[in-house]
Amino acid sequence: MKLAMTLLASSALGLVAGAIDAQDTEMAPCENCSNELTLVSWGGSYQDSQVKAYAEPYLKLNPGVSIIWDESSAESTAKMRAMTQAGNVTWDLIDALASDNMRMCDEGLIQSVDIDQIAAPAPDGKPASEDFGELLISDCFIPQIVYSTAFGYRTDMVGDTPPSSICDIFDLQKYPGKRALEKRPINNVEWAIYCDGVPKEEIYNVLGTDEGVARAFKKLDTIKDQVVWWTAGAETPQLLADGEVVMGSTYNGRLFSAIVEQKQPIGMLWDMQAFDLDGWAIPAGVPEDRLNRVKHFLRFATDTQRLADQAQYISYGPTRKSSAPLVGFSDVLGVEMAPHMPTDPANSANVLIYDYGWWADHRDDLD
Repeated sequence: MKLAMTLLASSALGLVAGAIDAQDTEMAPCENCSNELTLVSWGGSYQDSQVKAYAEPYLKLNPGVSIIWDESSAESTAKMRAMTQAGNVTWDLIDALASDNMRMCDEGLIQSVDIDQIAAPAPDGKPASEDFGELLISDCFIPQIVYSTAFGYRTDMVGDTPPSSICDIFDLQKYPGKRALEKRPINNVEWAIYCDGVPKEEIYNVLGTDEGVARAFKKLDTIKDQVVWWTAGAETPQLLADGEVVMGSTYNGRLFSAIVEQKQPIGMLWDMQAFDLDGWAIPAGVPEDRLNRVKHFLRFATDTQRLADQAQYISYGPTRKSSAPLVGFSDVLGVEMAPHMPTDPANSANVLIYDYGWWADHRDDLD
C-alpha cells in the first residue's frame, strides 16, 4: 500500500504547463566514449516518445553519436540470458519492466547502479535518490515512467452501457465478441482471481497456492475461445481499430494514441488498471567506452525536464517528483494530459498494484 501511495503521489500531475524546454543547450563532453549506443525498447508510440524526448535532443547536443534501436524489451530477460551465456552482449541499455529488471538483477545479467552518480540532482538540489524515492525498487533499476495495463473497448460495439468493471471482460453474454489479452500470466491471473470473488488484498495470498493458480486459469478458461493473444503493445489498438475485438488490454499510452491522435472509436476501462514501473537497466559486462556513453546519455535522459518532456508525447507519468509540476497541457498534442494519465484521481479509484517480489519468485513457473 505504501508503494501504491508513492506511485500516485510521485506521478500526480501539477498545474504548470510543460512546454518543451531546451534546458540543456550544451553538455560536458563524454570522455573515452563509444560513438554508438544500442538501446532496447518496445517500439510503437512509447519508443517514439523516447526518441522525441531523449534521443533526438541528446543527438543534437552530441553530433557524431548514433543510436541503434532494438525493439526486444518484451524478451529482454531471455535474450540477456542467451547473450550472457554466449559471452556476446551487444546491448548497451535496456528499457525493462520493474519485474523483469528484478529478475535480471537477481541473475547478475544487469549491473547495480548508484542512482546519485548516474542521475542528476533535482533542480532544488535534492539528490536523485530522494527525487525518485521508493520507486527505486531494485539496485539495478533506473525508474523512467509509471504506466498501466488497462482495457480499451470499441464504443460502437458495446451497446448503450459500456463496460465499467474489469469483470465485464468475462461477461460474454453482455459483451459478446473477441477479447485481446497479453500472452503471459501477469495481469491476467490477477484479474481472473479477482473476478472469481477474491478480495484485492488477498490476490497474491491465493495465487501463492496451487489451488489458487488453478482457480485463476479455470476462470480464464471461461473466455479462452474468445481470446486473441497479443505479444506487442501495438497489437490491441490495431485489433480494436479493425473491429476484430470488442475489448482488449494493452498499455494505457497505446490506447491514448489510438483515441487522441488517431481518433479511433475507442473508450477506456480504467477499473483495476495494473500500475507498473518501467525503467532503464545496464547490461553486465558492457565495455568501458560503451558504459561511459550509457552513463552520459542516462544523466541527460533521466533529468527532471526530460522525464516531464516525455509526458508531452504519451500519457505515462514521470517517476521524478520534481517532474510532476512540469506536466500539464501538451503543446505537442494540443490536449490536457491529466485526464489521460493512469495516476489521475478519476482513473485510479480502483487499481492493481503488483507485488514485485511475488512475481520475481513465481514469474518463470507461471510463464
